Amino acid sequence: MNKMKRTLQSKENSISTASLPDVVFMLLFFFMVTAVMRETELKIRVNLPDATEVKKLENKSLVRHIFIGKPHTYKQQGVLPLIQIDDSFLDVEDIPESIENWRSVITESDLPKLTISLKVDKETQMGIITDVKQIMRKTQMLKINYAALQSNR
Repeated sequence: MNKMKRTLQSKENSISTASLPDVVFMLLFFFMVTAVMRETELKIRVNLPDATEVKKLENKSLVRHIFIGKPHTYKQQGVLPLIQIDDSFLDVEDIPESIENWRSVITESDLPKLTISLKVDKETQMGIITDVKQIMRKTQMLKINYAALQSNR
């Protein structure tokens, strides 16, 4: 009789693991859906200037970024400001090709809403920014946004 009680007790104490794969896959699915993928890896230093009038952009999926600043690695790229679009450094002459690539991805109805956001280091000389703006005028890309931090004034 004593032996029968011991076998019954061991069966009662076992934990059911039948729903464990369901829980694991639900967690995996949750993290896959909520994870945000990084769009570009910044290879330049961008210390944004302060501004008093800051406005948030409405449709961020129609915003493309152009980064201008000094590179992180001085030994390889030097100390002059560089232009970074997506994950590569470009010359000013290569910007129209990137703009055409952006336009080809967007639908025809969203083309007027396409905005170029210039994220420029506050210590960058105005000459390279003027060159970028001139190229954007030639490509009829006139909707420009300057990224800045809101000052506490």
